[in-house]
Amino acid sequence: MNNKNNYEQSQLYKIRHSTEHVLMQAMQQLGFKFHMAMGPAIDDGFYFDFELLEGEITENDFGVIEKKMQEIVDRKLDITKQIVLQEKAKELFKGNPYKLEWIEKFIQEKQELSVYYTGNREDKDSFVDLCSGPHVENTKDIKAFKLLSIAGAYWHGDEKNIMLTRIYGTAFESQQELDQYLEMVEEAKKRDHRKLGKDLGLFVFSDVVGKGLPLWTARGATIRRELERFIVDEEIKRGYQHVITPDIAKIELYEKSGHYPYYKDSMYAPIVDNDEQFMLRPMTCPHHYELYLSEPRSYKDLPMRIAEVAKLYRYEKSGELTGLLRVRSFCLADAHIICADPNQAKQEISGALDLIEDIAQTFGLKMGENYWYRLSLGNREEDKKYFKDDAAWDESEEILRQILKTRKAEYYEAENEAAFYGPKIDVQMKNILGKEDTAFTVQYDFVMPKRFKLTYTGQDGQDKEAIVVHRSSIGAIERIIGFLIEHFSGALPVWLSPEQVNIIPISDEQGDYAKGILERLKENNIRASINSDAETMQNKIRKAQEQKTPYMIIVGKKEVEQNLISVRLRTGENENNIKLEDFIERVVENIKTKSLGL
Repeated sequence: MNNKNNYEQSQLYKIRHSTEHVLMQAMQQLGFKFHMAMGPAIDDGFYFDFELLEGEITENDFGVIEKKMQEIVDRKLDITKQIVLQEKAKELFKGNPYKLEWIEKFIQEKQELSVYYTGNREDKDSFVDLCSGPHVENTKDIKAFKLLSIAGAYWHGDEKNIMLTRIYGTAFESQQELDQYLEMVEEAKKRDHRKLGKDLGLFVFSDVVGKGLPLWTARGATIRRELERFIVDEEIKRGYQHVITPDIAKIELYEKSGHYPYYKDSMYAPIVDNDEQFMLRPMTCPHHYELYLSEPRSYKDLPMRIAEVAKLYRYEKSGELTGLLRVRSFCLADAHIICADPNQAKQEISGALDLIEDIAQTFGLKMGENYWYRLSLGNREEDKKYFKDDAAWDESEEILRQILKTRKAEYYEAENEAAFYGPKIDVQMKNILGKEDTAFTVQYDFVMPKRFKLTYTGQDGQDKEAIVVHRSSIGAIERIIGFLIEHFSGALPVWLSPEQVNIIPISDEQGDYAKGILERLKENNIRASINSDAETMQNKIRKAQEQKTPYMIIVGKKEVEQNLISVRLRTGENENNIKLEDFIERVVENIKTKSLGL
């Protein structure tokens, strides 16, 4: 894992950013006609957005472009920075609407205008781009690179704007590192939850229904149902009150909470009913506060843990939608804990982290390897983005920092990643490409108690202001399912598998015996079916293994005569002459303990 600020100053970041400039330079020298838009380095490489003015460009062109890029690298060209006045900048990029827009933005924000030249400025083959850097000093520092894919991308990520062309690439400090990365990409393609979700028949997307709105099949819905039951039962055991609140609310609720101005761009447009406006909810906190306020509370009621598996709606930009990892409609395992004081809040935050770590252990995830913590901090200078109360920010950030240190947790700090109402501990996970995503979160909130007047009667009989801890245990159901599909390569643990047992009779003569087995499995709440298709046993086994079914029960003439079963595991192992009741006992225990094995 990398601290973002450290990465952006690293040699690897400079190499990737510089390689993106070499890509543009190569395209210019090859005669492609385009307007440059933007091209940053990113976590695992770089990309370049541009408007193609004539002709077309495809991945078939990558070989020629890479060859030209290597020629530029081999020329060992200096990459130099120059600060320019706005007149000079506008002259350099005249006719390019994207660069002129950036120039105006930087002028308004009073940022310096800098350009980077690759090669001698007087050379006709030199290249210049408006850029804030950083870069390597010479193209000889670019050691190994590869163009990966081509896609469309809206300007500024807004689908109301023009669709640009985007080329993705990557670069590393050695050819060995690049080769290892490319091997990982190939493996990732096999484990991509979007591919496996389709192959396993778990969910689909429909352009008629809408982008970012997954449709769950019966198989996929089974996984959701098991996860939801698991987390609700687990939270109730820990003292949470599970509630249900509406998917919409009047806009005044979000104005009261302050979410509306802060999250307006990611909220769906209001639904107008006579003189009232309603919003599809993007979060549950205001609903839970109103539940808290429905009757007087005393210190004896606190901490009050209000939880819900809540359906939420957020207007994510089309270009940011990614399978189940980023959608527009999702269910969040959410909770809001009303606390009496900072000490109680500390205990509840630690308890929430205990829950998160126990859940991670259930899934076989290891701290530091599969997940870690990020302490997300605010910025005292950005009072438009963050609630202005420096003392409260300092206190709450230090509380979270000390909790993590006391737990000896693996974490790093990240500025400007907090919620507007307080700092948070984010649970960060790696996806199949090693990219970091936020899966769960725990937040310290010193703002909402003031906005909603969340008070309680103290031991002295006086009204006191509460503290709120926001917390998600397994995050969005959609996102965690996508992550688990990739983590297990589709071979989910038995308790989560849509079908746990597939019964395969060798011939029609074993049909009645197979039906008897199915009845006994269902009596024990084991998800099972019979494959009675007219095809070979080997084909039936292959289909069950392709569906990642944990167990296959093979029944032939011998099994019927001996009143036994033969079992084949999805791992390819065979177990013969087993009593059905012994098998049922084993599977039931596996499900009950949520074992990771078979």
